[in-house]
Amino acid sequence: MTKVLFPLFLIFIACTSSEKKGTIESELNSTKTDDYFRVIEGDDEEFDQSLINRGEVLIAYSDCLDCHKVENRAKGPAFLDIAKRYPYQQVYIDLLSQKIITGGNGSWGNPVMSAHPKVLMEDSKAMAAYILSLENQED
Repeated sequence: MTKVLFPLFLIFIACTSSEKKGTIESELNSTKTDDYFRVIEGDDEEFDQSLINRGEVLIAYSDCLDCHKVENRAKGPAFLDIAKRYPYQQVYIDLLSQKIITGGNGSWGNPVMSAHPKVLMEDSKAMAAYILSLENQED
């Protein structure tokens, strides 16, 4: 009797787990899409064009573009998506510059951003300023 019940048990487990897997995957995909883009409301502060220009050069010579693209999501979020999420404000420039140095995860899903401890704080602020300015330079 055990020889007959055990294969039936395995079939039952396989069917049940695949149904749950499909439900879980669809829930994760809808949550991932819905939560991927949470806009933080706020008005932009005045742009510091020299800081933005410096940040653009620093990013061009960094490894940022290995994981990020300007317009399209890659391993990490697109720079334009980051610019659309956060207003151009000093508090968010500081937040993102700290994230550049220390790394992190969870803000844009599962990818982990590598830490860049050798990047100077003033350089990471310029890089963050450039990224946050992109939404307004899109026109």
